[in-house]
Amino acid sequence: MTNIDYNLATVILLIFCGLMFLIQLYYFLVPYSRLFKCSKRQNKLPENTNCPPLSVIIVTKDSASMLKENLPYILEQDYPEFEVIVVNDESAGEDEDILKILRSQYPHLYHTFIPKSAKYVSRKKLGIAMGIKASKYDWIVVTEPYCRPESKNWLRSMSRNFVSGTDIVLGYCNYNNSKGIFVKRIISDMLMVSMRFLGRAIGGKPYMGIGRNMAYRKDIYLQHKGFYNQLTLSRGEDDLFINEIANKSNTKVCVDSDSIMRMPLPKYKKIWKGDKIGYEVTGNRYKGTARLSNSIETWSAVLFSLSVIVSLYIGILNREWILTASVCTAWLIRTITAVTIFNKAAKAMGEKISSFLFIYDIMRPFYSISLKIGYMTRHKSDYMRK
Repeated sequence: MTNIDYNLATVILLIFCGLMFLIQLYYFLVPYSRLFKCSKRQNKLPENTNCPPLSVIIVTKDSASMLKENLPYILEQDYPEFEVIVVNDESAGEDEDILKILRSQYPHLYHTFIPKSAKYVSRKKLGIAMGIKASKYDWIVVTEPYCRPESKNWLRSMSRNFVSGTDIVLGYCNYNNSKGIFVKRIISDMLMVSMRFLGRAIGGKPYMGIGRNMAYRKDIYLQHKGFYNQLTLSRGEDDLFINEIANKSNTKVCVDSDSIMRMPLPKYKKIWKGDKIGYEVTGNRYKGTARLSNSIETWSAVLFSLSVIVSLYIGILNREWILTASVCTAWLIRTITAVTIFNKAAKAMGEKISSFLFIYDIMRPFYSISLKIGYMTRHKSDYMRK
């Protein structure tokens, strides 16, 4: 290679690295910083007095112990008028027994079941549809039997956004804090996912929600014909549904400390990985620019890391100290920016993972690629309704 060719290749590499650097800075400085700013602002608001009646819907399957442990925290919410509807999906007798006991203590608890004869349709979607049909109120709040609100004011906090012109309210949920590298990894990952979809919703570009903590009007569900557009999929009742109905004018985000929902850690890593791959499936069906934007974010992080490694190798090998210093500076600025924003968001949402965020930030792009490979190696029928 001639000296001119070498210099040209170095310049191209430096420009490419700089481009990936700018893309990464944009993704952290613009959308992701919104989460902790919104949380800080909402925590300063006065106590909410806007409390329209609402219906909480939970679909359960063999979750008796979770219902016994978590349902009272929902039933005992400090809220003037609400009902809790639990839809039982062919569970063993224990779920029904727990619900009968709780029903005797809480008159605003109602429960029904999905018929065994219901086949060739997502039972989760059918359960939510049955719950909505049985509900008395206009606002529907959706969560899971294994989730527990951190505050008795969870519903009061979410309902602050139940105002004219708003049809959807998206909330935050993460795993219970604990020790261990895997625990910190999945909490960091959930925080990152939340920073992404909640941050963009705050910025007027909602594209998904997670069904452990969100609310929407019954009217918009009926107008959209429920989950009609995704009946062939076994999942999508949360993210795909919100992707189809949300826009910048009808969606709000609730992330103050009272609105946070917690869930238990998965028993096995493969459960968590399966859930993540499931969202890869539905994510490939997002409308608008969400799918492209998420791909650009992931691949720009991967390519930035690779271009930094290659540039450092070339710079040190050929004693190109300007190149080496430029790349090191770009990497430091990007890393410090990312970790600072991660850390602020983590503190705002009550996550105790600040010491792990540096490692997670380095490994995150490669986690994303491994999930995409896992998705591509699965059979299409794994994601279809049974």
